[in-house]
Amino acid sequence: MRNPGIWTAALLVLAPVTAFAYIDPGTGSALVQGVIAALAAVGVTLKLYWHKLVGLFGSKKDDVQENATPDEQH
Repeated sequence: MRNPGIWTAALLVLAPVTAFAYIDPGTGSALVQGVIAALAAVGVTLKLYWHKLVGLFGSKKDDVQENATPDEQH
């Protein structure tokens, strides 16, 4: 079975086309702003969930210390 639509689409995608495009300095600064915003969002998210993350990855030594009687603590 031959589908001419698929072959036409493949040729259009693979054919080299010269693009006369210009990226102005505003576009570059918008990209930098987006990267900085993403880093800030990750930082705020980590700050909000810090205690949950520490509890998840924390050591069992702290749990043993909390449950020990005063005589057992060092």
